[in-house]
Amino acid sequence: MSATRVLVLNSGSSSVKYQLLDMRDSSRLALGLVERIGEESSRLKHSPLANGGEPRETTGRIADHEAALKAVAEELARDGLGLDSPELAAIGHRVVHGGQTFTQPTVVDETVLAEIERLIPVAPLHNPANLTGIRTAQALRPDLPQVAVFDTAFHTTMPESAARYAIDVKTADEHRIRRYGFHGTSHAYVSRATAKLLGKAPEDVNVIVLHLGNGASASAVRGGRCVDTSMGLTPLEGLVMGTRSGDIDPAVIFHLMRVGGMSTDEIDNLLNKKSGLIGLCGDNDMREIRRRVEEGDEQAELAFDIYIHRLKKYIGAYYAVLGRVDAVAFTAGVGENAAPVREAAVADLDELGLTVDDALNAVRSDEPRLVSPEGARVAVAVVPTDEELEIASQTYALVSNGNGNANGVADRAARDAGQGHA
Repeated sequence: MSATRVLVLNSGSSSVKYQLLDMRDSSRLALGLVERIGEESSRLKHSPLANGGEPRETTGRIADHEAALKAVAEELARDGLGLDSPELAAIGHRVVHGGQTFTQPTVVDETVLAEIERLIPVAPLHNPANLTGIRTAQALRPDLPQVAVFDTAFHTTMPESAARYAIDVKTADEHRIRRYGFHGTSHAYVSRATAKLLGKAPEDVNVIVLHLGNGASASAVRGGRCVDTSMGLTPLEGLVMGTRSGDIDPAVIFHLMRVGGMSTDEIDNLLNKKSGLIGLCGDNDMREIRRRVEEGDEQAELAFDIYIHRLKKYIGAYYAVLGRVDAVAFTAGVGENAAPVREAAVADLDELGLTVDDALNAVRSDEPRLVSPEGARVAVAVVPTDEELEIASQTYALVSNGNGNANGVADRAARDAGQGHA
């Protein structure tokens, strides 16, 4: 097809992140963020990347998502990249929860919208905002394909033994309780980019991917297919995160209700927003925690140790799940930038073939790289994630086919993997 541009939208409850990419070479033409939608202090930050344009910022009330997208369209038009351009092939939307229904990117129609809406009870914080972004974009460009790319899709290859919780099957099925996993676009991108870094095909590589940001998740990827992941029905399960507890005895909830007199909403807020690193030491910024550790702060040191202990448990567990591990890949804000986290996560795991080279691990770079010693049995890699490129690649592959399916998505995305930070 002649149109080669894809606009990627990530609509949150009060924000819209966006990037415009040209899929001929996976280059970024523009990116930006609208935040605090609905407030008097709304702000739009826009960066035109083509032709060396200067970043722009505007402030003032942006009433709703429709107004936000119209403002984005105006900024793009100022750079000659407007939504009315014949070069725009599609708009790709990040949708957090696709349940078991959506296993690949999907062109949006009313049936798809209805199913995303039906999944709101298992993603109450995310799917409503994603729906708003899609419907607003449809209103602005009703003639353009809108494609939903789901966070959960990459994890739908998990076997039932990994996806099922050990609760009554009828109850689980009735309420759609199972482990779905999240950060799927990141895990998909990083697992393929890691294979590329090793000079191998994805189907020949077993990778443990550690997506460590404010939200954090791990996945076991065998031959390009996810076979286990740490997040579950919601993004609360798994690793210690910035503000989320991760794994916890479910009876803690009953205890807090019966003994602590807390409501379900209060417990939800505690586990999602007041736990994890911020609950343990009052900070959820790993840079600040490491500064405090180096100054001898015992509370920060304990928080760091708990974070690493959980991370090591998942590395070991997924090593056992995979049987053979070719690489452990660190990604996202903490994974890409916090050398002490990488060092501590594999410390004393020499028997598993895991170690880092201190000099290589200390290097800061936007490029995929190995930080393990030459000849190491298991590669330890740092692979910057690129979820926007992943969404754009999947979106473009789908609309390029012109037949409503996603054949060729993995092949095209595999070719693009690693280019986003070139």
